Amino acid sequence: MMIRAEETGHGEGGVMEWLAAQPGDPSFYAFLALLVFFALLLRMGVHRTIAKTLDDRADAISSELEDAKRLREEAAEMLASYQRKQREAEAEAEAIITQAKSEAKSLKAEARKEMTERLERRTAMAEQRIAQAEAQAAAEVKAAAAELAAQAAEEILKTQLKKTDLNKIVDADIKSVGSQLN
Repeated sequence: MMIRAEETGHGEGGVMEWLAAQPGDPSFYAFLALLVFFALLLRMGVHRTIAKTLDDRADAISSELEDAKRLREEAAEMLASYQRKQREAEAEAEAIITQAKSEAKSLKAEARKEMTERLERRTAMAEQRIAQAEAQAAAEVKAAAAELAAQAAEEILKTQLKKTDLNKIVDADIKSVGSQLN
Protein backbone atom coordinates (compact mmCIF):
# COMPACT_ATOMS: atom_id res chain seq x y z
CA MET A 1 0.00 0.00 0.00
CA MET A 2 1.27 3.41 -0.87
CA ILE A 3 1.20 6.35 1.44
CA ARG A 4 0.33 9.60 -0.13
CA ALA A 5 1.44 13.05 0.98
CA GLU A 6 -1.88 13.86 2.57
CA GLU A 7 -1.90 10.54 4.46
CA THR A 8 1.56 11.11 6.00
CA GLY A 9 0.39 14.17 7.80
CA HIS A 10 2.21 16.73 5.81
CA GLY A 11 -1.04 18.29 4.99
CA GLU A 12 -3.21 20.43 7.27
CA GLY A 13 -4.64 17.86 9.64
CA GLY A 14 -1.38 16.04 9.76
CA VAL A 15 -0.48 13.38 12.23
CA MET A 16 -3.76 13.44 14.14
CA GLU A 17 -5.80 12.67 11.13
CA TRP A 18 -3.47 9.90 10.28
CA LEU A 19 -3.68 8.48 13.81
CA ALA A 20 -7.44 8.70 13.73
CA ALA A 21 -7.46 6.84 10.45
CA GLN A 22 -5.45 3.89 11.92
CA PRO A 23 -7.39 2.69 14.97
CA GLY A 24 -8.35 -0.70 13.58
CA ASP A 25 -4.81 -1.89 12.69
CA PRO A 26 -3.07 -3.64 15.70
CA SER A 27 0.37 -3.70 14.03
CA PHE A 28 0.25 0.06 14.01
CA TYR A 29 -0.21 0.17 17.78
CA ALA A 30 2.55 -2.36 18.29
CA PHE A 31 4.84 -0.22 16.12
CA LEU A 32 3.76 2.88 18.00
CA ALA A 33 4.46 1.18 21.36
CA LEU A 34 7.86 0.13 20.06
CA LEU A 35 8.66 3.70 19.07
CA VAL A 36 7.54 4.97 22.47
CA PHE A 37 9.64 2.28 24.19
CA PHE A 38 12.74 3.28 22.20
CA ALA A 39 12.04 6.93 22.88
CA LEU A 40 11.88 6.18 26.62
CA LEU A 41 15.10 4.17 26.45
CA LEU A 42 16.81 7.07 24.66
CA ARG A 43 15.39 9.56 27.13
CA MET A 44 16.66 7.49 30.12
CA GLY A 45 20.14 7.19 28.58
CA VAL A 46 20.09 3.44 28.23
CA HIS A 47 22.06 3.73 25.01
CA ARG A 48 24.92 5.38 26.92
CA THR A 49 24.79 2.67 29.60
CA ILE A 50 24.81 -0.06 26.97
CA ALA A 51 27.64 1.65 25.08
CA LYS A 52 29.59 2.07 28.34
CA THR A 53 28.99 -1.55 29.29
CA LEU A 54 30.11 -2.69 25.86
CA ASP A 55 33.16 -0.43 26.01
CA ASP A 56 34.02 -1.73 29.50
CA ARG A 57 33.59 -5.29 28.29
CA ALA A 58 35.80 -4.56 25.23
CA ASP A 59 38.43 -3.00 27.54
CA ALA A 60 38.29 -6.04 29.85
CA ILE A 61 38.66 -8.41 26.90
CA SER A 62 41.52 -6.32 25.56
CA SER A 63 43.18 -6.34 28.98
CA GLU A 64 42.72 -10.12 29.25
CA LEU A 65 44.21 -10.54 25.78
CA GLU A 66 47.21 -8.40 26.76
CA ASP A 67 47.63 -10.40 29.97
CA ALA A 68 47.39 -13.65 28.03
CA LYS A 69 49.96 -12.35 25.53
CA ARG A 70 52.27 -11.27 28.35
CA LEU A 71 51.84 -14.63 30.10
CA ARG A 72 52.53 -16.44 26.84
CA GLU A 73 55.72 -14.41 26.33
CA GLU A 74 56.79 -15.13 29.92
CA ALA A 75 56.09 -18.83 29.43
CA ALA A 76 58.11 -18.80 26.19
CA GLU A 77 60.99 -17.05 28.02
CA MET A 78 60.81 -19.56 30.87
CA LEU A 79 60.76 -22.45 28.39
CA ALA A 80 63.78 -21.03 26.60
CA SER A 81 65.52 -20.50 29.94
CA TYR A 82 64.81 -24.08 31.05
CA GLN A 83 65.93 -25.44 27.70
CA ARG A 84 69.14 -23.40 27.94
CA LYS A 85 69.70 -24.61 31.51
CA GLN A 86 69.07 -28.19 30.38
CA ARG A 87 71.64 -27.84 27.58
CA GLU A 88 74.11 -26.30 30.04
CA ALA A 89 73.49 -29.12 32.52
CA GLU A 90 73.98 -31.72 29.77
CA ALA A 91 77.21 -30.02 28.68
CA GLU A 92 78.37 -29.87 32.30
CA ALA A 93 77.52 -33.54 32.79
CA GLU A 94 79.49 -34.41 29.64
CA ALA A 95 82.43 -32.36 30.94
CA ILE A 96 82.24 -34.12 34.31
CA ILE A 97 82.13 -37.52 32.60
CA THR A 98 85.07 -36.60 30.38
CA GLN A 99 87.03 -35.32 33.38
CA ALA A 100 86.18 -38.44 35.38
CA LYS A 101 87.34 -40.67 32.53
CA SER A 102 90.55 -38.65 32.24
CA GLU A 103 91.14 -38.83 35.99
CA ALA A 104 90.42 -42.56 35.96
CA LYS A 105 92.97 -43.06 33.19
CA SER A 106 95.58 -41.00 35.01
CA LEU A 107 94.86 -42.81 38.30
CA LYS A 108 95.16 -46.12 36.50
CA ALA A 109 98.45 -45.08 34.92
CA GLU A 110 99.70 -43.72 38.26
CA ALA A 111 98.68 -46.91 40.08
CA ARG A 112 100.36 -49.00 37.40
CA LYS A 113 103.53 -46.87 37.66
CA GLU A 114 103.47 -47.05 41.47
CA MET A 115 102.93 -50.81 41.36
CA THR A 116 105.83 -51.18 38.91
CA GLU A 117 108.08 -49.03 41.10
CA ARG A 118 107.08 -50.98 44.21
CA LEU A 119 107.71 -54.26 42.40
CA GLU A 120 111.10 -52.99 41.19
CA ARG A 121 112.02 -51.88 44.75
CA ARG A 122 110.97 -55.23 46.18
CA THR A 123 112.87 -57.05 43.46
CA ALA A 124 115.96 -54.91 44.14
CA MET A 125 115.61 -55.51 47.89
CA ALA A 126 115.20 -59.25 47.29
CA GLU A 127 118.24 -59.26 45.01
CA GLN A 128 120.20 -57.32 47.62
CA ARG A 129 119.16 -59.77 50.34
CA ILE A 130 120.08 -62.67 48.08
CA ALA A 131 123.48 -61.06 47.38
CA GLN A 132 123.99 -60.47 51.10
CA ALA A 133 122.97 -64.05 51.86
CA GLU A 134 125.34 -65.30 49.14
CA ALA A 135 128.15 -63.11 50.48
CA GLN A 136 127.47 -64.26 54.03
CA ALA A 137 127.29 -67.89 52.92
CA ALA A 138 130.50 -67.47 50.95
CA ALA A 139 132.17 -65.85 53.96
CA GLU A 140 130.96 -68.64 56.22
CA VAL A 141 132.18 -71.25 53.73
CA LYS A 142 135.55 -69.47 53.47
CA ALA A 143 135.75 -69.19 57.25
CA ALA A 144 134.85 -72.83 57.67
CA ALA A 145 137.32 -73.79 54.94
CA ALA A 146 140.02 -71.64 56.48
CA GLU A 147 139.38 -73.13 59.90
CA LEU A 148 139.48 -76.64 58.45
CA ALA A 149 142.61 -75.77 56.52
CA ALA A 150 144.14 -74.31 59.65
CA GLN A 151 143.25 -77.39 61.67
CA ALA A 152 144.54 -79.67 58.93
CA ALA A 153 147.73 -77.64 58.60
CA GLU A 154 148.19 -77.70 62.33
CA GLU A 155 147.79 -81.43 62.37
CA ILE A 156 150.23 -81.84 59.51
CA LEU A 157 152.67 -79.49 61.05
CA LYS A 158 152.52 -81.15 64.41
CA THR A 159 153.18 -84.49 62.97
CA GLN A 160 155.53 -84.00 60.05
CA LEU A 161 157.23 -80.64 59.88
CA LYS A 162 160.09 -79.30 61.69
CA LYS A 163 160.28 -75.92 63.22
CA THR A 164 162.29 -74.30 60.41
CA ASP A 165 160.07 -75.66 57.73
CA LEU A 166 157.09 -74.42 59.71
CA ASN A 167 158.47 -70.85 59.84
CA LYS A 168 158.96 -70.86 56.03
CA ILE A 169 155.39 -71.99 55.41
CA VAL A 170 153.96 -69.40 57.81
CA ASP A 171 156.01 -66.65 56.16
CA ALA A 172 154.82 -67.73 52.70
CA ASP A 173 151.23 -67.84 53.86
CA ILE A 174 151.51 -64.37 55.40
CA LYS A 175 152.87 -63.00 52.11
CA SER A 176 150.13 -64.65 50.08
CA VAL A 177 147.39 -63.39 52.43
CA GLY A 178 148.93 -59.89 52.31
CA SER A 179 148.96 -59.93 48.49
CA GLN A 180 145.37 -61.15 48.39
CA LEU A 181 144.18 -58.39 50.72
CA ASN A 182 145.77 -55.66 48.65
